[in-house]
Amino acid sequence: MTKAVRFDELGGPEVLRLEEVKLDEPAQGEVRIRVDAIGLNRAESNFRSGTYVYPPTLPGSGLGYEAAGVVEAVGDGVDGFAVGDAVSAVPTFLMTDYGTYGESVVLPAHALVHRPAGVDAPTGAATWMAYTTAYGLLVEFGGIRPGDTVLINAASSSVGLASIQVANHLGAVPIAVTRTHTKKQRLLDAGAAHVIPAEDVDLVAEVHAVTGGRGVQLAVDAVMGPAVTTLIQAVAPDGTLLFYGWLDPAPAPMPVAPDFRGRNIRTFAFTEVTVEDAARLQRAKHFVNAGLRAGTLRPVIDRTFDLADVVAAHHYLESNNQFGKILLTVQH
Repeated sequence: MTKAVRFDELGGPEVLRLEEVKLDEPAQGEVRIRVDAIGLNRAESNFRSGTYVYPPTLPGSGLGYEAAGVVEAVGDGVDGFAVGDAVSAVPTFLMTDYGTYGESVVLPAHALVHRPAGVDAPTGAATWMAYTTAYGLLVEFGGIRPGDTVLINAASSSVGLASIQVANHLGAVPIAVTRTHTKKQRLLDAGAAHVIPAEDVDLVAEVHAVTGGRGVQLAVDAVMGPAVTTLIQAVAPDGTLLFYGWLDPAPAPMPVAPDFRGRNIRTFAFTEVTVEDAARLQRAKHFVNAGLRAGTLRPVIDRTFDLADVVAAHHYLESNNQFGKILLTVQH
């Protein structure tokens, strides 16, 4: 037996429970890992509450996209992994099929990457959702080049901080947007070239001031809502606005004014890198692992909780007070 987090109904963090479950053996193409650390994501909060892009299978649903640990068992047909290997999980699966919130979990082999030497389990668990998303936004779909300016909304989130690092890694200029001035210095310390507290200043005027009146080449946004009409005004005439989340549930208007012509507007899902295109996923793995080895990509960890405190961890996740990644750790 082992312990895993399950829930039987949709709701708040209180629906989550840690229970004894059968220790499964990996089937064809699967690997079982002893989990040492688990990365928390807004996706799991939405999945638990029934507002994610697909619903859980109830009762007895698991959850979780990210984890790091050590290989315990390898199923038939798996090459490249052996018992004792240090690995991280990449979100290449549905949470209705697999989950990472547990002491030992079975995952598909294609969801695992070897952890580079010197990368510990907490770092490995905090990396792959944020950095594959940031990679997809800035590289695969944003086409960012050295010298380009990148506006990053919700910049103190794990994806926001990853995007700052990826922008710097590419030689671009990251402009971080946060609600108030309270996180300004921390964002500057995290590598932002400029920080704009959106509730305290005129965002568009500030962007034009630091870009010589041109606007940014790329804006990435996890909020949407009515602020879309403001963000589009900060984008250069040949630039791109990419949405990867919807933290604001209010309707988001489609900018159609003549002044916005020439700008590319689209949504982005991390599955466009991790699931839908194997070549993109391979490029992302090489890019992120190279950054981890070089030290130019390093996730910011805000706070850790014990696996048994998963309810408290989800409450903190939904408080929006974090600066970086929230983790669960597992004691063996």
